[in-house]
Amino acid sequence: MSGCGCRHGAAADGTRAPAIADPRCPPAPPPAGPAAASPALAPAMAWFADMVQHCYDAATAAKAAGRPIVGILCEYTPRELVMAAGGLPVCLCGGDVRKIAPAEEVLPSNLCPLIKSTFGYHLTGANPFLEMADLVVAETTCDGKKKMYELMAESRPMHVLELPQKPGDPAAFERWLDELRRLRDELGRRFGVGITDDRLRGAIRGMNRERALRRALAGRMRRTPPPFTGRELLDLKSLISCLPADVAQYEAALAAVDAAPGRADLAGRVRVLLTGVPVVHMAERVVDLIESHGGVIVCMENCTGLKPIVEDVDENASDPLRALAEKYLHLPCSVMTPNEGRMDLLRRFAADYRPDAVIELVWQACLTYDVESHRVKRLAESDLGLPYLRIETDYSPSDSARIALRVEALFETVRARQAARESTKS
Repeated sequence: MSGCGCRHGAAADGTRAPAIADPRCPPAPPPAGPAAASPALAPAMAWFADMVQHCYDAATAAKAAGRPIVGILCEYTPRELVMAAGGLPVCLCGGDVRKIAPAEEVLPSNLCPLIKSTFGYHLTGANPFLEMADLVVAETTCDGKKKMYELMAESRPMHVLELPQKPGDPAAFERWLDELRRLRDELGRRFGVGITDDRLRGAIRGMNRERALRRALAGRMRRTPPPFTGRELLDLKSLISCLPADVAQYEAALAAVDAAPGRADLAGRVRVLLTGVPVVHMAERVVDLIESHGGVIVCMENCTGLKPIVEDVDENASDPLRALAEKYLHLPCSVMTPNEGRMDLLRRFAADYRPDAVIELVWQACLTYDVESHRVKRLAESDLGLPYLRIETDYSPSDSARIALRVEALFETVRARQAARESTKS
C-alpha cells in the first residue's frame, strides 16, 4: 500500500526528482528517535530512504511508455482498478507544513492541515506526481476535502467517487458497487482500455501480495521486545503500490527480521497503540515525539498503518468488482456512521499487540475523528483498561514541547501502574 507524501531523492545516474519542498527554508529537524537503528532493516531502510526518487523514476518511465498516471487521495480508492487499466496509482496527500501558507490564501485557516498542504501543492505546482497526473480520483469523505476538490477540479481532470457512509446498509453497498462500476468505465473510456475480470484479478493478486507482506512486517511488532520501531515500520512504504523492487525489499526485510532477535534497547519502552488520523510523509512529528520520550509504537491503527491492509480482496470471487467493493467499504474511517468497525479493530489490535497505552492523534479541524475520540477514550479506559491520551495538533512544530510533556506524563502513569502490579505480586 502507498504512504502519502513527498520528499527528495536521487537516482543511480544522479538525476533528481524536482524539488517538492523549498530548500531555502528547511523544516526544523524532528526530535531524535532511538539512538540505534534496527540492523535487520538496514538494507530496506536505505532503499526506502530514496522512495520518492524511485517513484519518480517509475512514474516518468511509465509516462514515457504511454501509461497513465492516476493520482489518488484516499484509501477508499481501489488501486486495483487503476492498475487493471494499465495506470500507475500515486498517492498525493500533502504533509509539508510549508505548503499550508499558500493554501490559506484560498482555503480557511481553520481546516485540516492535510487538506491545506495537499491544496498548497496544487497551487504551487510543487508535486511532480500531481503535475504529471492524467487523472485525479477523489472521494466524498469529509466536507473539507469535498469542497477542496471542487477548487482543484477547476484546472485538473478529476473523477469523484461518492462514498456511502452507512457501511451496514445493504442499499449503501449497492450504491458503492455502482460507483466502482462508474470508475471502471471512466478509466476504460479515458485511457482506451477494456478492464476485464482477468485484468482486475491480476491487479488484485498483486495488491494482496503487497498487503500480506506489509501486514506480516507489522505483525512482527507483537514480539517482546519488538524488532524495530514504529517510525521504521512507517517508513517502509511507497507512494506507488506494487513496484517490483519495493516488493522485493519487503520480502528481504521480513526474512531478515525473522532471523534476528528483538531489540534489547526497546524492551523497557512503553508499548503504544497509535490511532486516529493518517501520518503522511513529512508529518511524522508526533510519532517521533512518542518514540523519543520512552515509547515504541507497536501498532498503528490508522490509514497509514494497519487499517487499509488488514483485509485482502477475494482473488477467486466470481465477480471481482463486487469483491473489491466489499473490501473497500469495510474500511472503518471516522466518516462512517455508525463506525463500529473501528472499535472492533481497536479491540482486536489491543489483544494482538498488547499495548500499555493508547494515543489518539487528531489533526486540528478534523471533526469526524475529533468527535469520535470520545468513543475511543471510553473504549480504551473502560473496556481495555488502558491509559489514553488524545493529541490534537497540526503540522507546525510550535507545540512539540507541550506534546512531549503530555506524552511523558502518560508514560509515567503507565510505569506507575506496572510498578503497582509488580508490588502486588511480591
